[in-house]
Amino acid sequence: MSTGTPHNPALERHWSIQEIATIWGLSTQTVTKYFAEEPGVLKHGNPPTRKRRTYTTLRVPESVLIRVHTRIKQ
Repeated sequence: MSTGTPHNPALERHWSIQEIATIWGLSTQTVTKYFAEEPGVLKHGNPPTRKRRTYTTLRVPESVLIRVHTRIKQ
């Protein structure tokens, strides 16, 4: 049943790379490759410095998860 309101990705469940890897039975490296450049994925990280490595955390909205799964399943 549609409420007439537009879909808001901010209110979707957001999945971690580890959660997706566990569900799909893949390594986190493989899942990261699928989603690293995918539009709509939230990326949070610290800027690189000379002494510290850069870390980036990805969070995948459910609509993006479904889109990628449909694409790789074909």
